[in-house]
Amino acid sequence: MNINATLLGQSITFFVFVWFCMKFVWPPIMQALGERKKQIADGLAAGERGKHELELASKRAAEHLHDAKQKAADIIAQADKRAAQLVEEAKGTAKVEGDRMIAGAQASIAQETVRAKETLRGQVAGLAVAGAEKILRREIDAQAHADLLDAIKNEL
Repeated sequence: MNINATLLGQSITFFVFVWFCMKFVWPPIMQALGERKKQIADGLAAGERGKHELELASKRAAEHLHDAKQKAADIIAQADKRAAQLVEEAKGTAKVEGDRMIAGAQASIAQETVRAKETLRGQVAGLAVAGAEKILRREIDAQAHADLLDAIKNEL
């Protein structure tokens, strides 16, 4: 065999093989690579969109959290205000009740004072009658009357 003919045959076979690959194998491989490249680009873009949406969701969550904290603070402030109102109402009610009890006690004291005065008046009247009886039983004497009145005064 001739080496030149072998090299020439191998060269022709190689060129036919390259032509065949360029014509029938290379386009589907390039198409598959292009599709894969497009899928990778789409995946990266979707990842970026997801990252952006995550940032937006984080911001919205932070805003909602801030709003919730603000509403909670408002509710607590309203509760504190209502508690202060209830305390003030209770103080007012207690003051009214205390005033009512004081008025009742003062009325009771006034009634007891009136009763004591009436009792005292009755006793004074009894003493006056007793003194008058003693005076009338004795003979009418100015000195005896003065002594008797002094004795009655000393008894009181």
